[in-house]
Parts: sequence; structure tokens; C-alpha cells
Amino acid sequence: MAEDTRTEYRQYRFTPPPGASDILLVRHGESQPAKLDEPFTLVDGQADPPLDPRGHDEAERVAGRLAGQRLGAIYVTTLRRTVETAAPLAERLGLTPRVEPALREVHLGEWEGAEFRARVQAQDPIVRAMFAEERWDLIPGAESNEALVARLRAGIGRIAATHADERVAVFTHGGVIATLATLATGARPFAFLGADNGSITHLVVDDDRWILRRFNDTGHLGTDLDRPPEPLT
Repeated sequence: MAEDTRTEYRQYRFTPPPGASDILLVRHGESQPAKLDEPFTLVDGQADPPLDPRGHDEAERVAGRLAGQRLGAIYVTTLRRTVETAAPLAERLGLTPRVEPALREVHLGEWEGAEFRARVQAQDPIVRAMFAEERWDLIPGAESNEALVARLRAGIGRIAATHADERVAVFTHGGVIATLATLATGARPFAFLGADNGSITHLVVDDDRWILRRFNDTGHLGTDLDRPPEPLT
């Protein structure tokens, strides 16, 4: 192949494929502490705590980070912690959040709410087995990995079909973000557990091809791995 030696070939920069949906997955802000003797209200069998003050601070920081984005829509789940986290951004952009029920958190069966948090902290034997085998349904009555994957694919599929060539913000949950990142990368089921409250994970959906662009972006939170966020001034 004859080439002009004077031609410059720039390094490739990623752009979403034509027709793809650019999805910013935002984990909700920190929710209120759980107490075994004061159970949270349930919505469709799932614990529905509100944000605590730190969570509201994280929601404001998310709004500051994303306010300059051209978003085709904002999505939330049926659980109030996502609604409250999305509210500051929705107000700034003048968008009414849409509800996608399929992107609600993993159903934890008999351990919904404080029970799950307490058993994780105590390193209950079932908790250790759950993390070793990377299956939610070792918890009594909890959702299976297969059921979770099926509903998340359906939910993301609906959003992607509605927002071709658009960027959207989806306010969702840690277990959901972990599973979506796993589906995009082929990693182990629990490989991406632990996204921080208020973090942003970037997923590009092009039909059956899912591309993970970034995970657990917390630059807007003013935090490092060991230091909690500073209060807003």
C-alpha cells in the first residue's frame, strides 16, 4: 500500500457507535443507618430507607458534576434513595425522572434492611459462603443471580432502545451496578461489588455489545480511598 509519509495518524479516541446509548450509572447517596428494632418501610418487599445527611450531600455533588451534561433523560428506581439522589440534578436540568422498576436493588429475601447489614458486619457463615460462591440466593428467599441478570438486561434494554445516540443518567444501586459491569466485562459475579455511594459508572450499550468505559468515578466527591467526603461549603 502506497502511503504519504507526511500523513499524520492520530491515536484512536473512543466515540460511541452510531445508535448506541450512553448510560451514566449513578449509585444513590448513603442511606440512613439501619436498626434491627426499627425496620425500614418495604416497597414490593424491599427495604426503602431515605438518604441520611451525608447522602444528601453526595446527591448535591453528583448534581454539580453532571449539571453540564446534555442528558436525554434521568431514570430512577422504585426505591426512594434513588429518587432523592436524583432530585438535585433533575431540578437543575428541568427534567422529570422516569421510573425503571427493573433496575431496583437485589432482593435480599429474609435479610432485607438491617438484617443484611448486621449479618455482614458479624461475618455470618452464610455471608461468608455468599461471597465465596458469589451467589445472592444463599440468603433465604433472596433473588438468584439468573433472575437478577434477566431483569437488569430487560431494564437496560428498554432504556437503550428509547435513547439511541443519547446520554442518560440512571440512578440505581450497588448490586445492580456490579452486575451490569460484570455483564459488560465477563468478570466474576461479585467482581465489581463495592461502588461508592454517589459514584458514577459509565456504560455504553450498542445492541448486544456492552462497553464499560469507567467504574466508580468519585472525583466529584472530594474523597480518596480512606477519607470521607468533606462537607459542602
